[in-house]
Amino acid sequence: MPSNDKNRTTNILLIRHGETAWNAERRLQGHLDIALNAEGARQAALLAAALAPERIDYVVSSDLLRARQTAEAIAASRGMTVGIDPALRERCYGGFEGLLYSEIAARFPLEFAAWQARDVDAVLPAGANQGETFRQFYDRATGAILEHAAAHPGKTIALVAHGGVLECAYRKAVGLPLETPRDFKVLNASVNRFVVEEGGLRLLSWGEVEHLKPAVLDDLG
Repeated sequence: MPSNDKNRTTNILLIRHGETAWNAERRLQGHLDIALNAEGARQAALLAAALAPERIDYVVSSDLLRARQTAEAIAASRGMTVGIDPALRERCYGGFEGLLYSEIAARFPLEFAAWQARDVDAVLPAGANQGETFRQFYDRATGAILEHAAAHPGKTIALVAHGGVLECAYRKAVGLPLETPRDFKVLNASVNRFVVEEGGLRLLSWGEVEHLKPAVLDDLG
C-alpha cells in the first residue's frame, strides 16, 4: 500500500543567524545584507558542533549573507550544500532599515508609533527597499516554512532565517494573535524545534542556546 505523504511528520529546526554588528548596536537590518561579526561566526561554529550528532536531511537558508554564513557552518561539516530561499528573509522595513531604534522614532514618529503599537497592517515609509506590513510578512514567512515541510515529508530540515521569521513561526504554532506584544525571546544562533503534521505547525522546544556562551542577544533583525 502506498504511503500517504500528507500524514508524515516533518521535523523543522528553525535557526536564527548568528550575531552581526548591527544586532549588537540595535540597528535595524531588514533586507539590508549584513555579514556576521566575529561573535556571530563563533556562534555559528558552536551551533554547527552542537548539531553535528543530529540527523538533518536538508539545510535551507535565507539568501541574506548573515543567514547563509550560519547555514554554511552547519552544512560544511556534513558535506551538504545549502539551499537558498529568499522567502525566508527577514521582514522588509522600508525606510526604517539601517537606522537605530532611536533614529526611527525621531525620523518617523507616526510610523514608529504604529509599529510599536503592533498595527499589523500599517504601511512602512519608503526606503531603499519596499516595506512589508507585518501581516504580509507573516503570510510569506509561515507559507515558506510550510512549503518546505510539504516538499520533504518525513524528513528533518534545518531552516536558517531571521528573528522575525522565528517570531512568525512561534505565533503560528501556538496560535498567538499577530496584534499581541512579543513576550518571548528571539535569540541569535538559537535552535527552535517544530513539527509539521497534517499541514499544521506545532512547537516542540524554543530558544535552545545551551551551546552558546556568553548569552546571545535578543533583538529582531
